[in-house]
Amino acid sequence: MTTATKRAERAGVDKFAIRRRALAEAALEAIAERGFARTGLREIAQHSELSHGALHYYFTDKNDLIAEAVRISKGGLGDRYLAVMEEAETAEDLAAGAAEELARSVHDDARLHRLWYDLRNQSLFESGFGDTIAEVEADLQEAIWRVVERYSELRGRPCRFTPLFAYALTDGMMQHALIRHLRGDTEAIARLRVECLDLFAASV
Repeated sequence: MTTATKRAERAGVDKFAIRRRALAEAALEAIAERGFARTGLREIAQHSELSHGALHYYFTDKNDLIAEAVRISKGGLGDRYLAVMEEAETAEDLAAGAAEELARSVHDDARLHRLWYDLRNQSLFESGFGDTIAEVEADLQEAIWRVVERYSELRGRPCRFTPLFAYALTDGMMQHALIRHLRGDTEAIARLRVECLDLFAASV
């Protein structure tokens, strides 16, 4: 196989991956607006200005498309918390930075977080993208644990939480804040900051 042929094949793969990602991003918009149960491939095709048949060229089925969309929607969340951890010089800086990032994310990305909880619930019934949900949750749990563990190091005290417990508390706190925020509670985001700081304090 010539170098030119290899480059051509690689370019084809890259274009396919780029187009697939763009379609998954369009699907995110459609599903975030309507919810999983009310959004089929036809609605997604309309949102992406592609035919229903063209979508099947890039994705085997709706579950394959959802799996790709989930990876995109939650892909950078853990990285943002790790960035806060790397910038913090004190335990107080770390707790304040993480609380601010969590509050900002719930406020600015509320639709995507709502979609995440919708899809996570649907994965209890739809096995097609359940593995992807589990992979994303494992990544989030690891990122949260690294932040909590670093906080305990900066405080010079052992952490009282396990990785799973830290994730469950953070996830539950975030979900309830999101629900209150979407229902119009103007204090939900501010309370989330305080609750996050309290959670850090309780961890050591």
